[in-house]
Amino acid sequence: MQVEFKKIDEFAVGQRLDNYLLKHLKGVPKSHIYRVIRKGEVRVNKGRKKADYKLQIDDVVRIPPIRVAESRVTKTSDSLKKLLTESILYEDKGLLVINKPSGLAVHGGSGIDIGVIEALRDMYQVPVELVHRIDRATSGVLLIAKKRSVLRNLHQQLVEHQMEKRYTALVKGTWSKKRHTVDVPLYQNSRCTVVDVKGKEAVSHFQPLKNFDRIDASLVEVLIETGRMHQIRVHAQYAGHPLAGDDKYGDRDFDRKVHSQGLKRLFLHAHQLTFTNPTTDTIQTVKAPLSVELAAFLATL
Repeated sequence: MQVEFKKIDEFAVGQRLDNYLLKHLKGVPKSHIYRVIRKGEVRVNKGRKKADYKLQIDDVVRIPPIRVAESRVTKTSDSLKKLLTESILYEDKGLLVINKPSGLAVHGGSGIDIGVIEALRDMYQVPVELVHRIDRATSGVLLIAKKRSVLRNLHQQLVEHQMEKRYTALVKGTWSKKRHTVDVPLYQNSRCTVVDVKGKEAVSHFQPLKNFDRIDASLVEVLIETGRMHQIRVHAQYAGHPLAGDDKYGDRDFDRKVHSQGLKRLFLHAHQLTFTNPTTDTIQTVKAPLSVELAAFLATL
């Protein structure tokens, strides 16, 4: 084990020293991290700093030898690199937008060795960060920041509801062609997301596009004002129109029916995202075409 020297990049600027170390030294108890800071074993630019010191660009942090929980290093496969490269919808010096494939998690964890963000960090060899998340089973537009200033700006847009997210979904049942708004709070428990008054505000607008009477289903566009976990899936279930292929909140009989028709995944796709690009300072709309398998399934109906 050796002393490490870490140069602070744009993504770490403004972080407290203790929080930076907690993130870098995963598995090390907080008490131990505070102890090595207090004893002066951690140095910034060769000098002692307190735990609440805010890191600056190009600071050099000395990290003493500390045994951390061993983690298996997972290499990004060539096939995953190719898939992500082909999924790029837009890129500039501060932002990357991809059409995330269904089945690919946005980040590793919970038995998943590697996700989108780990693969992109490996490919770009520079820090990149997720601006937001979409479910593993969901496909579509995903924003990744290449600069901390861009990340902060886009996060502020999310907080102030200045980002417009539109999804395409197939739901159970025939839905009348008017706009349907579901405005009920969502609470995330240890197993799933549920409608509950003690939860956070969540608003989804469902606009039916086409009905498929043969399988008793409707194609809808969904505009969300908030971004709670599993929001569209739970709101659709609450409205009595669960999503097709949803193994967590769906209807089993309906799912068997659409599966027999050829649907092998959740029918939920983030097809459009409108935001102000912090790099160009212009309003930008990025669209992700429907995946081949979903388009092929619709063609059979």
